[in-house]
Amino acid sequence: MLDGKKILITGGTGSLGKALTKRLLKYDVETIRILSRNESNQVQMNSEFSDDRLRFLLGDIRDKERLVKSMEDVDVVFHAAALKHVPIIEYNPFEAIKTNVVGSQNVIDASLIHNVEKVVCIGTDKAVSPLNIYGATKLLMEKLFVAANNYFNINRYRTQFFAVRYGNVFGSSGSVIPKFLEQVKNNKKITITDENMTRFSITMEQALDFILDCTINGKAAEIYVPKLKSYSISQIKDAFCKLFGNIDVENIGIRPGEKLHEVLINQEEMRYCWNLNDKFMISNPNVKDEEILNSYNSKIKKSSDFNAYTSENSEKLAVGEIQDVIQKFEKNTDI
Repeated sequence: MLDGKKILITGGTGSLGKALTKRLLKYDVETIRILSRNESNQVQMNSEFSDDRLRFLLGDIRDKERLVKSMEDVDVVFHAAALKHVPIIEYNPFEAIKTNVVGSQNVIDASLIHNVEKVVCIGTDKAVSPLNIYGATKLLMEKLFVAANNYFNINRYRTQFFAVRYGNVFGSSGSVIPKFLEQVKNNKKITITDENMTRFSITMEQALDFILDCTINGKAAEIYVPKLKSYSISQIKDAFCKLFGNIDVENIGIRPGEKLHEVLINQEEMRYCWNLNDKFMISNPNVKDEEILNSYNSKIKKSSDFNAYTSENSEKLAVGEIQDVIQKFEKNTDI
């Protein structure tokens, strides 16, 4: 499905954008357009990849005219551009709305103008029953993408819009493992918010597998959620103690807007939730069950569990698995 395609990635110089580009270049794609605001990151990324199928486009998703020009003849769009840092967004909410909401609307409009085949937005667990502005803006992004399937472009061609939703990438830059690792190396102490806190576990490779599988097999007006294991902060602490010996622990409490447990599907959404192999699919409430069954050739089952899908009630990683991630991250960084 991706061979011979022209692809656009918004926010393509970010960590996900770069990893997605690397994976897409393994296909026989025609071109990959990287749209982002950061000139320096584009120069660096171009040097790292050195592939003549890449096109680097300076631009902001707030600029609809630029998006329209960027999407000419594009077949698939991955929408990864967003403002993401919760404390900064809490202080600058209007800017988050301009990028995460209005910018997403611009992506939709430009896609409709150019007959794009599929448009995938990258969601987050923060969008589920949001407690902060970031989550609220990402919830609106998902809602816009689901609703966009009601519209036809100028040629009456129906572009397929859908969302993928998952949590933070486990062991990635900015997540708890590199933070703890830096603290241990510097002062043999880690700061934790709450030992009972749990989070879902997904590696970057798993995230890429999930995104591309949904892109190739996805239909329209759906939100896809991977089935994941989870871990507690207590397990992370135990893994660090086994690797580095006794470590001092300072409890700093949960930060404003932070949840004790991640929620990937809330209780109300479970009414529209389907089991599809290694993932869940949340259907559009306006689509009948019979249509969904026919669309997936009956290889899908309506979920019978109406409890919210959270990191508290999902299967947990073993401490040994967490140790492996810590050691792999330590080996591949300068911390």
